Amino acid sequence: ISTGNNFYIEKADGIRYRAYLPVEEYGELEYKFFFTNKVDSTYSKGKIAYVGKDGGTYTVSDAVIADGGTGPEDEITNRTAVTFGGSSSKEVTPNECYWSDTVTFNVPEGHYLVWEWTVSGEGIPCNKMATLTSTASSEDGENFGYCDEIPLPQIIGAKRDVKHTVAAIGDSITQGCQTEYMKYEYWAAKISAQLGSDVSFFNCGLGWARASDAAANENWLSRVSEYDTVIVAFGTNDISSGNYGGKKNTAEEIEAYITDIVSYLREKGCRVILFNAPPQNFGETNENVRSTLNEKLVDTAKNLGAEFFNFASLLSTEEAPDKAIYGGHPNGEGGTVVADAFVKQFGSLFE
Repeated sequence: ISTGNNFYIEKADGIRYRAYLPVEEYGELEYKFFFTNKVDSTYSKGKIAYVGKDGGTYTVSDAVIADGGTGPEDEITNRTAVTFGGSSSKEVTPNECYWSDTVTFNVPEGHYLVWEWTVSGEGIPCNKMATLTSTASSEDGENFGYCDEIPLPQIIGAKRDVKHTVAAIGDSITQGCQTEYMKYEYWAAKISAQLGSDVSFFNCGLGWARASDAAANENWLSRVSEYDTVIVAFGTNDISSGNYGGKKNTAEEIEAYITDIVSYLREKGCRVILFNAPPQNFGETNENVRSTLNEKLVDTAKNLGAEFFNFASLLSTEEAPDKAIYGGHPNGEGGTVVADAFVKQFGSLFE
């Protein structure tokens, strides 16, 4: 699933948060978790959460990982403490980045890794993921209910041997929003599944994100720059909403933001695969921006030494290129179409 901070909890008083995390490799591995106390991207118009917004001061009372069985209906077992500098608790300061200590844990075949912790404080950056996996919270630590705004690690790291590392940075379409609950049928998850466990796939898609957010080069973009290959997939929210504090962006403005992103990643030594902007059933004005942007991005990729993937063509028809045939947030069928085409075009890069 996607990780990152695209929302902000104003206050939490001893709230216990729980999330079920699918893993790429089962068995006993060393895990380590990374956190940032800052918002990575702008949510909606940015009234509550915007790119670069500092987190406040909060306390982690305790954190554990556990065996979640095959889903939320199963009993959670083997709770194992996650510590920070040898302590079960941690005081987090504004704008702080921190790692957990290493913890060895076994996730049986077909089971989930559960992340659970208790957090108190004000101004806590979090992830808003729209039912991609089971996320819950509790005020008493026993009675859990659905929670869509949940603070989580930004990196769920496992020490393992892989041939290649891949990251995807983008918006809710990369994140996988509006696909079936706990089915992991969005294109990023299906590409990961097709590439197999020898390739580590880091999904950094965040709902409502803009290219302008990533171009601000806060911790969000630098995290994906550690990966061998980075998929860059923006455009929709730049067209429909624009950068934080501004207006809807023009094709030229969006291309400039994407150029900044790709240039930064190329300078860091990453191979970049640039997606164009998918169809959204836009009205005439926004569709003109999208089509102009997509014409530009072919040369943008070529000029910056990036690979180009015609994402939009897979999600529409030649007769109606503006119509999203699998939905504005591509469904599972669309996810399969995209993943199949991606692996056919680029699969040899990861062998």
